[in-house]
Amino acid sequence: MKLQPQFREQAFFSYICPMLVDDALIDKLSRLAMLDFSKDEKEEIKTDLEKMIGFVDKLKELDTTGVAPLLHMSTEINILRPDKTGNMLSREEALKNAPHHNGVYFQVPKVIKKPAQ
Repeated sequence: MKLQPQFREQAFFSYICPMLVDDALIDKLSRLAMLDFSKDEKEEIKTDLEKMIGFVDKLKELDTTGVAPLLHMSTEINILRPDKTGNMLSREEALKNAPHHNGVYFQVPKVIKKPAQ
């Protein structure tokens, strides 16, 4: 049976079940993301997720007849500026606002540690 164009979208949405946001879903998502949440955080996530799904459901109310799908935000492709040489910062200017430096280099906390031997 072929559906007329005005009924295809309705039929498509009738097959989509509303998403149930429950503790099992939040647990599954946290396990997939490998994150641990407290009970309060899980409730906050559940509320946020329900709001997001509600917003997406609201989009079903829009009449999109004759609107082509949007693949890109702009019709322009690879809008790049040409490379130009310009004024360079002197070492003194670059280090002027650095919280820690030795006059030649920026100094930052050590973040990579040698493995214990």
